Amino acid sequence: MSEIVLTLGHSPDPDDAFMFYALAQGFVPTPGMRFNHVLQDIQTLNERALRGELDVSAISFATYPLLCDQYTLLPCGASMGDGYGPLVVGRRRWTKSELCRCRIAVPGTLTSAFLALQLWLERPAAELAYLVVPFDQIIEAVTDGRAEAGLLIHEGQLTYARSGLEVCVDLGHWWHQTQDGLPLPLGGNVIHKRHPLARQQEVARHLQTSIRYSLAHRAEALRYALQFGRDLDAELADRFVGMYVNEWTLDYGERGRAAIHRFLSRAHEQGLLRQKPALEFVCLPV
Repeated sequence: MSEIVLTLGHSPDPDDAFMFYALAQGFVPTPGMRFNHVLQDIQTLNERALRGELDVSAISFATYPLLCDQYTLLPCGASMGDGYGPLVVGRRRWTKSELCRCRIAVPGTLTSAFLALQLWLERPAAELAYLVVPFDQIIEAVTDGRAEAGLLIHEGQLTYARSGLEVCVDLGHWWHQTQDGLPLPLGGNVIHKRHPLARQQEVARHLQTSIRYSLAHRAEALRYALQFGRDLDAELADRFVGMYVNEWTLDYGERGRAAIHRFLSRAHEQGLLRQKPALEFVCLPV
């Protein structure tokens, strides 16, 4: 039987590296199937998914309404901010009204972090002064004066204080406090609908097995993930991975799915999303 090769897009950061460790190292048997790992930042992955280029990819939930006709959500692999999430930081602690007038460095207009920022500020992107910067250069953009504030995702959420920056708002905490304790849905994994259901389910099982393996072999998976952690030591890498690879990652569950629905519904109601998609998940046989 010929082997099928699937492109698998994910971010070059510790949590995704931890999640896909077993798949990348061949510890998960995938007979008849091979994954070609594509490591790119989430904004680029969102753009590529919009063009339907990748078979399997990490995406921002904010982008899902734009590509739901092409992709189905996999039931595992989510990043949820459970009482924490993307941070807005500045050289001083800007107020909410001040931030509406500040130039904010953001990691991409298609990211869930940027959508959450618009929800919190109650302003659409067209009314904000923002500067799109690669996610790993946002702190530098704030410290060198190109922006007055920055929207941090990935490990910058743990390292910003080294640069003398202060937190203006934790968007995950705000969401948790105002949305019945629901986590803030940030990213998930999708598979292209050109693949038959049986293959979609097989990919979902492989991904779930990879996550379980890393959680069961945490020390070795963390050593692998640490090479993707810019400016993170082992302790911070462990903390960061624990924030975004956990029970939500293995399976959304009812509350996880409710959180995605709430997030996209709120954005639609505020006019930030043109359409609110029906969530479509690959279901694994019991």
